[in-house]
Amino acid sequence: MRSTIDHLPETKARELAYVVEVIRSGFEAATARRTQERFRGGKLLKIILFGSYARGDWVEDPVGRYFSDYDLLVVVDREELTDVAEFWDKTESRLLSDLTAGTILRTPVSLIYHALDDVNDKLRLGRYFFMDILKDGIVLFEEPGHAFVEPLPLSREEALRETQEYFEDWFATALQFIEGAHFHLDRGHFNLAAFNFHQAVERFYHCLFLVRTLWSPKSHNLNRLRLLAEEMEPSLKAVWPRARRAERRCYSLLRDAYIKARYSSSYHITNDELAWIAARVAVLQDAVRAVCEARIEDLEKAA
Repeated sequence: MRSTIDHLPETKARELAYVVEVIRSGFEAATARRTQERFRGGKLLKIILFGSYARGDWVEDPVGRYFSDYDLLVVVDREELTDVAEFWDKTESRLLSDLTAGTILRTPVSLIYHALDDVNDKLRLGRYFFMDILKDGIVLFEEPGHAFVEPLPLSREEALRETQEYFEDWFATALQFIEGAHFHLDRGHFNLAAFNFHQAVERFYHCLFLVRTLWSPKSHNLNRLRLLAEEMEPSLKAVWPRARRAERRCYSLLRDAYIKARYSSSYHITNDELAWIAARVAVLQDAVRAVCEARIEDLEKAA
């Protein structure tokens, strides 16, 4: 893997150096007082830049309100240390605060966390996502002596079988959540309708990841899923318009529905807002179906 970012502007290189330091210091603070055996001696092993900033095709579009993220794979030495709420929430909050302030950091950061053994297992199973990281990624930090294994590509037949199974499962259950959303919408259960639309969108994104890469991030965070999906398939940027304030508000209500629509008395959403969300979910449904079916068709030809 590469270890230099000399293709990036100096401002981006400085930002990434700062982000790496925030991640390292945040991990050190989160683990410093842990006395449980399963946490003791935990190590941060690697920080790897992947995606558009690694490839050199990032986007900064102030007019369209789209900016590529720094996509970073954070590798630790044990699975317990990948728990976001337990070990990484403060780090992510600090980076978001820095981004909002706009002085030290002006580029969004998207982090995913995996144990080294987990990454190596994925490489042995031929998961494209991690194989692409090995091919295109750039090491920003690493502890010596913790190498990745050589990947073992799947046969074309195996890749086709797994891809078809993922599509049939995840796309179908996304449609079931849409049915549930309309059931509750017809009965005036607006919060439950919003939650079901959130679940449909989440499953459409997971379906896309699994069909394209045979991997999906362990997250309910719609922003994270959306950004990773749009990074993978730029045509999906058009699904959620960003230009008007009302559009951004509707998306925010959908994003927050996973928790707030079920548990917060302050969460309110209108019939008109749900109608807008329903229309955009239908657009996402068609877009994901087209991308997934094209992928399956390519695999069928190859097999």
